[in-house]
Amino acid sequence: MRAPCTQRPTRPKRRRRAMPRRPHALPATLAGVAAAVLVLAPSLAHAAEGGLSILPDVPRLVALLVLFLVLLPILNTLLFQPLLRALAERDARIAGSRARAADLAQQAATLLARHEDAIRQAREKAHAEQVQVVEQARSEHHAAVGTARGEAERQLADARAEVSRAADGVRGSLRAEAESVAREIAARLLGRSAA
Repeated sequence: MRAPCTQRPTRPKRRRRAMPRRPHALPATLAGVAAAVLVLAPSLAHAAEGGLSILPDVPRLVALLVLFLVLLPILNTLLFQPLLRALAERDARIAGSRARAADLAQQAATLLARHEDAIRQAREKAHAEQVQVVEQARSEHHAAVGTARGEAERQLADARAEVSRAADGVRGSLRAEAESVAREIAARLLGRSAA
């Protein structure tokens, strides 16, 4: 029984591409090996009964050939085909892993570019807002200074007018007082009242 998968899928599984089927090279290879054995068999002659025999022992060669032909489909089914299938599956998994790695690298590059673009936009927006705030503060400062200057000039003009009125009033009263003091001094000096 298979254990449940603990990895969560990140995206739907893609259909695996079927590996292109290669023509079964194994039977052709084995036929080539059999032909080579038949061709090289005479060179493997051995000495029989003290003499040199050029032809191999035919019953043994036939037995080996029959054994080879019997074992060929069995080994092909039980050993060679599963081995070739496992190698093909491994190649497919490697290719799939490489494709997923390339996809992940592409996604990471896209996310990084998006992130850098968002940071750049945020910096530009913050800079624009900062410039706007500075300009607004500057204009408010100029307006406040202008208002304060106008108010100060108005108060200064009012104070000057008031001082001028007070000075005129004081001058008038001082003249009257000066005339009365001058008459009094003159009367005292002259000993009489100046009329």
